[in-house]
Amino acid sequence: MLVPGVEFAESTSRVPVLVATTRERAAADTGDMFSRERASATSYAMISVSIPPDEARVVGAIQWPVVPPGDPRREFVTVSADYLDKAAFNAAVNSVARTSRRSKAMIFIHGFNNRFDDAVYRFAQIVQDSRAPVIPILFSWPSQGVVGLRAYARDSEVARDSSGSLDELIDQVALNPAVREVTVLCHSMGCLPTLNALQARARRSGKIGGKIKNVAMVAPDVEFEAFREQIHEMGSSRPRFALFLSQDDGALKLSKSIAGGLTRLGGVNPEEEPYKGELAHANIIVFDITHLQGRAHARAFEDATTVMGMIERRLAQGQQLAEDMSRRPAAGAASQ
Repeated sequence: MLVPGVEFAESTSRVPVLVATTRERAAADTGDMFSRERASATSYAMISVSIPPDEARVVGAIQWPVVPPGDPRREFVTVSADYLDKAAFNAAVNSVARTSRRSKAMIFIHGFNNRFDDAVYRFAQIVQDSRAPVIPILFSWPSQGVVGLRAYARDSEVARDSSGSLDELIDQVALNPAVREVTVLCHSMGCLPTLNALQARARRSGKIGGKIKNVAMVAPDVEFEAFREQIHEMGSSRPRFALFLSQDDGALKLSKSIAGGLTRLGGVNPEEEPYKGELAHANIIVFDITHLQGRAHARAFEDATTVMGMIERRLAQGQQLAEDMSRRPAAGAASQ
């Protein structure tokens, strides 16, 4: 799906997605760009995605092209897709910051069963529908992109092994002078390397880093006890953590079964002990989105407008989150 189209349509939005990935570069099909195999080093890219106007699509969903490269009036279309080296990636961060007049970066780490194009289009949809005023940066680890017990076990191993590369990317983005703040957004199994990377940063220096202001975990497929220990080790200087959970998340119930009954963080009841007390003690801001419509494991992305409204109401009640997670510009501002 990543072969660039040439047709332009009025009223469409364009979302530039900067990419750092530990996937191998695809050998043959240029529409893949990166495969499901592990690479020995991080690769970089920049992909611009065209998104149809809201009235021509289902907000919260990806309108995949029926016939690639797609019709931009009704479908998501790849406008450009370029491989970058590390220096060009850093320059691209500066360029997007300058042209969009934004200084806040969001690093998104996808979950289990994601192809590379899945992750790119999903992140473009998240940025567009949330109207998040951010520089979008995707960290894509080499998920198999298939469902199955063997694939789940392999993805778990690879996700864990990707922690060091994610740690390096966070450093790289935070050190960029064009970036003033960093929000880390992880989904499902992508929260495993995220928490490991943040824990490693805390171990090295006693703190995670001044520019890293928020960590948003959506349906995290991580063990609750492991998370509790990691949060404790990160200390009081850690970023603000927000947890988006659904008690009816079937995917996490299956993960719990595979893990021998170990409770998954994204599926707890936040009103039950010991979860209520532990989350409150750790100052984790909890958003229970069980009541929202859509697939439980992806509700926060499919109903981004409602979720952003929940965040704003929490702010009105006195809870504090950084601006990246609370401010929404006028519609269309994400099309820079």
